[in-house]
Amino acid sequence: MDRRTFLKTNGALTAGAALFPASLLAGEAKKANGKKFPQSLVPRMDGNVKEFKLNIDIYQQEIVPSMKIHTLAFNNQVPGPEIRVKKGDNIRVIFKNKTDLNHTIHWHGMHVPWRMDGVPYVTQMPVMPGQEFVYEFVAEPYGTHFYHCHWGALLHIQAGMYGSFIMEDPDDPIKKKFPYEREYTLIYSAHDTNFIRKELNIMLNRMKERMFLMKNGRFDKERFGVFDSKEELEEAISNGYQPPYVANRRAPSDLPQPNWFTVNGKSYPYTPNLYIREGENIRVRLINAGGEEHHLHLHGHDFWLVCDDGLPIPQPWQMNTLSLGAGKTYDIIIEGKNRGIWTFHDHDNRRVTNNGLYPGGNLLALIYEDLPMMERMLSPMAGMKMKGMKMNMLPKIALDE
Repeated sequence: MDRRTFLKTNGALTAGAALFPASLLAGEAKKANGKKFPQSLVPRMDGNVKEFKLNIDIYQQEIVPSMKIHTLAFNNQVPGPEIRVKKGDNIRVIFKNKTDLNHTIHWHGMHVPWRMDGVPYVTQMPVMPGQEFVYEFVAEPYGTHFYHCHWGALLHIQAGMYGSFIMEDPDDPIKKKFPYEREYTLIYSAHDTNFIRKELNIMLNRMKERMFLMKNGRFDKERFGVFDSKEELEEAISNGYQPPYVANRRAPSDLPQPNWFTVNGKSYPYTPNLYIREGENIRVRLINAGGEEHHLHLHGHDFWLVCDDGLPIPQPWQMNTLSLGAGKTYDIIIEGKNRGIWTFHDHDNRRVTNNGLYPGGNLLALIYEDLPMMERMLSPMAGMKMKGMKMNMLPKIALDE
């Protein structure tokens, strides 16, 4: 008996079988799901220059129901808006700092002029509260990239300062090999919410003090921890200066221990779904903007790895588990060859938790839009009757301890 015959026969014999919520495949549900992916930032044309505006502010982000955290958000979005351009476009990004902290933007994986690279005190001065900085460059190279803050990166990136940057090519080499019409961007991150809250408060208080001293002409290299050379730092230490990393100024090993793991700024059950149809190819752009490695596994399918850090792979290969390291981007092609509803998740199950509770974190689904009605049938779970729980509906939001 083949798979479809089995499903049809089994479904016909199953008493009390019912459909999973129609809303999963309803137009409204798909429209709402589309908002869970990075939203494209529309440029203003200034001659042949595409001009984008990015600002940074403190924003409250709900990552799951009843869990909100304060973040540093580009244009009040986590992740920041997606910048999508053609390879070779002239780009201008006007960056406005609306917080009381210092920031820069680094264009990760992009070949920008060195003065546009966004490394504070190396390529530019930090963008201070209320200030603007203009980044200008030509969009190179092709592929999936991202942008993030390069000041206080241990805090600022996990607090939300990241976004996707896609450079398209009209002569798309991937589309030639794997014709596709739809694509999705997934940006992964990891967050220690206690670290974020504590360090944000410390930084905000410290910046108030520094801004006061600067306003009153009392700029002090030692207080700011900024020296012109290693020799100048060593001389200050010999004269009694204590750097901020010494034991009597900082508690040992106060490094973040992530307790939340997000995809596009959300954790399960708020994570996005990937929709596909039988016979369709979809392109999925995977970006790791966080500091943890994610081992991404797709049930029921192999996928094709087609790009590594934006660079097309000359000979794509098939796999069903991919290790996405910090700062990496990969592009994969999923072929619609096995109709159903399939899990796509981090196989390190510590990353599939919300504050230690499984399931959560980096858990989402690949959903076939054209799933036949008979295959949507499910028998009630035998022997389980819970007040207020409908046992004949699939899939469920099951929060297990």
